[in-house]
Amino acid sequence: MISTRLASWLDTKNIHYGWVVAATTFLTMLATAGALGSPGVMLEPLQRDFGWQNADISFALAVRLVLFGLMGPFAAALMNRFGVRNVVIAALSLISTGLLGSMAMMSVWQLVVFWGVLVGLGTGMTALVLGATVATRWFSRRRGLVVGMMTASTATGQLVFLPLLAELTQRIGWRAALLVVVAVLLLALLAVVLFMRDYPSSVGLAPFGEKEVIEPPKRDHRLLSLLSSPLVALREASRSPTFWVLFLTFFVCGLSTNGLIQTHWISLCGDFGIAPVGAAGMLAMIGVLDFIGTIFAGWLSDRYDNRWLLFWFYGLRGLSLLYLPFSEFTVLGLSIFGLFYGLDWVATVPPTVKLTAERFGPERATLTFGWIFAGHQLGAATAAFGAGATRTIFGTYLPALYVAGVMCIVAALLVISLKPRAKLEPQLKLA
Repeated sequence: MISTRLASWLDTKNIHYGWVVAATTFLTMLATAGALGSPGVMLEPLQRDFGWQNADISFALAVRLVLFGLMGPFAAALMNRFGVRNVVIAALSLISTGLLGSMAMMSVWQLVVFWGVLVGLGTGMTALVLGATVATRWFSRRRGLVVGMMTASTATGQLVFLPLLAELTQRIGWRAALLVVVAVLLLALLAVVLFMRDYPSSVGLAPFGEKEVIEPPKRDHRLLSLLSSPLVALREASRSPTFWVLFLTFFVCGLSTNGLIQTHWISLCGDFGIAPVGAAGMLAMIGVLDFIGTIFAGWLSDRYDNRWLLFWFYGLRGLSLLYLPFSEFTVLGLSIFGLFYGLDWVATVPPTVKLTAERFGPERATLTFGWIFAGHQLGAATAAFGAGATRTIFGTYLPALYVAGVMCIVAALLVISLKPRAKLEPQLKLA
């Protein structure tokens, strides 16, 4: 296979094949970030073309985010059973089908099916759990940095897609803009087929930072075990206060990022007279800053107390959201907001992954983080629907910004309630 030959050739150059797998994962998460974020550009065109209300469209986007999150722990189980490569191939195919099908939709229920259900399930199978799985399996050293790089692909997705999608939507329509996203998804699919492998041992290597090849753990391949293992993991993890602190703070993370700003930013800026292309450009700037901030957060998470990193990340994000209504949406005001908020967009992910692995152990980290990530997307869905309903009922998004800002401050205080260092939580009894 091409991956085995490439791994051998790179090894002669003292380059670990894990970096190829990480790059392939980065491209996959970048493409799915484009699919996940594209509806934010298309809120107004859909309202204009079909006469749908903001709350109706936001409901479909909330369904997408709920499924995106709830698929996390089950995606981890599917990866354990069928392999990372096969699951990602299925997910990219599902997302592409949803986007292509939406081009022929005429009713809100079809929007729910295509963008809510199909895109939600597909992106949920390639979300942060994918990045955490690849980082945990392929890297013993530099794991926090790798998680930061993969998480930053979300920001890169905004940087690459949103201004382009906004321009295409404005000039030739939202359907043509979606074709660009589908093309990138197919490119990622090709890369996965060629280069993605499930474990370092698949190409005869040890994880990066280790010297001995580690054989994959034996898994129970029974269907009942596959379906029940995430639920068993939740039952066991839910007995730990640490799990609930990470779950609730990650709920706030989703509430204050992709559910609120990524989904409603362009519409929010439109309320203050900012054109969609200009608003998308500002969001892209936030993406650039987040790319820097998240990789830096990964570097910090390998070196410093992750509790205090999360305290500062949530605290600064909350202050930036509380400041935004007072910025008057001027160039200077938005630049100040974008600087602090952008550096902090998903900087919370590497410390949260590190704390999960530290407190629950590397073997249990994937399924446990899957449920913590589900909390993130439940928060995102709450914000996606809640902010849309607020805009429909009150004619403004400002109450949603205040709520998100205050919740970030609460999360900052909550995370430092964790003990500085803990032994592993009680062992999971996976079926």
